Amino acid sequence: MENSEELGKSFDRLDLAILRILLTDSRTPLQEIGKQVGLSTTSCWNRIKRMTDSGAIAAYTVKVDLAQIGYQDSVIVQVTLGSHSQETLDAFGRALQSIPEVLEAFLISGDYDYFIRIAVKDTRDYERLLREKLYMIPGIRHSKSSFVLRTLKKEDTPLTS
Repeated sequence: MENSEELGKSFDRLDLAILRILLTDSRTPLQEIGKQVGLSTTSCWNRIKRMTDSGAIAAYTVKVDLAQIGYQDSVIVQVTLGSHSQETLDAFGRALQSIPEVLEAFLISGDYDYFIRIAVKDTRDYERLLREKLYMIPGIRHSKSSFVLRTLKKEDTPLTS
């Protein structure tokens, strides 16, 4: 299997242009994509299929406005665990997977072990989530929470705009 550096080199400006269009709206018809990038529908399809087969296009999905479905707030939680054994790290990761409000979780370097982004309805909902879910996970030594006041930029890839 190719490493990511080799894979990235196999994309040309047309592939990247197609990806930008799909990132904006993955339902864009092939005819429209071809028109925008100057390729035939078949050429666009072949490029998209190659990128899908290689794993560069991992999925087609829907972006949801969380506020529209009741999740008004985002909270960034930094967590330090009491132990760094593989068993503790694995158990913590599994526990986070079981909490639907956890949108992203990163094992990080530095003063904290994890950086977690959580969606909540309001501050009371966050308090409930802390008591009933997050603080029920064994091994948490310390945590620090920050409510997101405003999102200045949010992109899924560096290719957009």
